[in-house]
Amino acid sequence: MNPSVQWITLLYMILAGIAMGLAYDSYRVLSQKLRFPRWLNALLDLLYWIGAALLVFRMLYAGNQGQLRFYVVLGLFLGVWIYFLIFSITVQRFVVRLIQSVQYAGRMLWRFVTIVIGGPILWLWRLVKGTLRLLGRVLLYIFKLLLRLTKPIWVLPVRWVSPYVSRFVHSDRMVRITAWISGWRKR
Repeated sequence: MNPSVQWITLLYMILAGIAMGLAYDSYRVLSQKLRFPRWLNALLDLLYWIGAALLVFRMLYAGNQGQLRFYVVLGLFLGVWIYFLIFSITVQRFVVRLIQSVQYAGRMLWRFVTIVIGGPILWLWRLVKGTLRLLGRVLLYIFKLLLRLTKPIWVLPVRWVSPYVSRFVHSDRMVRITAWISGWRKR
């Protein structure tokens, strides 16, 4: 293997180490700020390490067809060390600001939706509800007025018919029929 391939592989491994540190810091800040449950943290840890292993092996394959040498491990260590030495605090602050920006944008979007869509729908609901209530009151008033105006017409026939209806309902035949129906329904 010639030295240029070894230097390219070392450079790839340094970049892979920096990428692993970047992903780790981003994941760590996200899990602290969003307070994931423990089981999800464990699952995300596993996914991180699977992704990191795939990245390292892909970069290693691109650099020297997957040959594992000492300088590969050294390159990974140097990449992670350089990342945590130079970029870690900046990336953490950036991720925190990004989370705050996304939360702020989400709140603004929710406020926009409630004002632009929710306000008119609420106003329309109140209008329909008020209109139906008013219509119901007007119809009830008209119905009561009609009952009062037509009282002489319907009160006398009801008074004439009600004793006969009462006698029919309480007759022996109707009592037997209702007892038979209730006994049949209980089966």
